[in-house]
Amino acid sequence: MTDVLPRRSREVVAALAAAGVEARVRVLPEATRTAAEAARVLGCEVGQIANSLVFVAGSEPVLVMTSGRHRVQTEVLDGLLGLAEPLRRATPEEVRLATGQVIGGVAPVGHPRPLPTVVDRALFDYELVHAAAGTPHSIVDLTPQQLARVTAGRVADVRR
Repeated sequence: MTDVLPRRSREVVAALAAAGVEARVRVLPEATRTAAEAARVLGCEVGQIANSLVFVAGSEPVLVMTSGRHRVQTEVLDGLLGLAEPLRRATPEEVRLATGQVIGGVAPVGHPRPLPTVVDRALFDYELVHAAAGTPHSIVDLTPQQLARVTAGRVADVRR
């Protein structure tokens, strides 16, 4: 089954397995680059979509797994993380360099090196959440607890 997955998705499956999580990756018939697109294709609430957003403080990337139902407030994260420099959204090139994946397909794992990660507390409102699995056409289903564990993410509110 996994050998029919795109290479980036196979890397995600391998990273999840290394963390002790067996999760099914699905390849979707169309790209889901936004939470709204993913929710429509999956037939779920937009809040169940675990958006993978990459920010940069100076030159250091930070991954934020946020619920698709709202936007991240960087000033909240700046205070939470106590970074020397304020966060800004990563450019597409910075996202690709940090994750090995393209915007719209960034998975919570499977990156060249683990990224400091914040997991939005709002994702815990759901039993199951859906995250990109390395490409804009692939999705992996995880519990919020699994998501926090495999990313070693800090669970926090990402907005006021």
